[in-house]
Amino acid sequence: MTRARVPLLRNIEILGSDGERRAIQIPAERPLTVFVDKRELVTLMTLGARPELLVLGYLLNQRLIERLEDVTAIGVDWEVEAAAVTTRAGMADLEERTTHRVVTTGCGQGTVFGHAMDALGDIRLPDARAARITQTQLHGVLDSLRQRDSVHRRAGSVHGCALFQGTRMLVFVEDVGRHNAIDTIAGWMLLHGVRGADKVFFTTGRLTSEMVIKAAQMGIPIVVSRNGVTAMGHDLASRLGMTLFGRAAHRSFLCYTGFERFDAEPTPKKTDAVVTAEN
Repeated sequence: MTRARVPLLRNIEILGSDGERRAIQIPAERPLTVFVDKRELVTLMTLGARPELLVLGYLLNQRLIERLEDVTAIGVDWEVEAAAVTTRAGMADLEERTTHRVVTTGCGQGTVFGHAMDALGDIRLPDARAARITQTQLHGVLDSLRQRDSVHRRAGSVHGCALFQGTRMLVFVEDVGRHNAIDTIAGWMLLHGVRGADKVFFTTGRLTSEMVIKAAQMGIPIVVSRNGVTAMGHDLASRLGMTLFGRAAHRSFLCYTGFERFDAEPTPKKTDAVVTAEN
C-alpha cells in the first residue's frame, strides 16, 4: 500500500467586501479514479489526505470486499489521479455487482450499490447493556473535536468524521464529502483490525439513510452528528437498534433514537423566581 500525499490546501487571492485583496486558503479538491484489477470502477472527488484508506473503505462499505485479505495491493499515483487495486481472487462479477447503483444525497455525490442495502438483515449490533454512552462522555467527545485544529477551521468547505473509544479520539478524517470521510475511517478500521462495537462515530454531516447504513456496517452502534437526521435515517437507525444524536455542539444535543443506550444527566431547567409579597 502506497502512502501518496498531496497538499490539502491551496492559496488563492480573493477580493473582500471591504474592497481589499488578500490571500486565503481553500481545500484542494481533486479527482481519484479507482481501478479494480485494471477495470475502472468509480471516480471519487477527494482532498487526498489518506487516499489508500479511502479506497479500501469504499470497497468495504460497498460490499465489494469483505476482508482485508481480499486485497493484495492499493497504489495511488497523483500524477495520473488514479488508484490501482489488486484483489487476491479477482472480481469476475464486478460489473453485475455494480449494475444496480443508487446515487445518494451525499456531499460529493455518494454512491451505494444496491446489494449493500439488501444486506441490512445481516447486521447485528451489540445490545444496550454492552454499548452505552453517558452524557459526560458525549460532552467529552464534543470538547475534543472543538479543540482540534482542522482544515475546516482554516478553510471551511469540508466535512469531518472521527472515531472515539470513550472520549479518546482514535482517528479523525476530513474530506470534501462526508461519505469519503466515513469510508476512510472504515478503511482505517479494516487495516488495523479495529471493531466498532464499543466505539462512537462522529460526523459533521447530516445523518441520512446511507450514513446510518455505513455506520451500521462498520459495527458502530452510537453515532453523533453536528447536523440533523432525516426521516429515513431515523427509521433505519430505529430498525437496527442504533443510538443517534444530532444537533450536537457544545453542551446541546438531541437524542433521536436508541434512548436505552444513553445515560442522561439532564441539566435542571431554570425556573422563574417566585416573588411573594408579605401583607
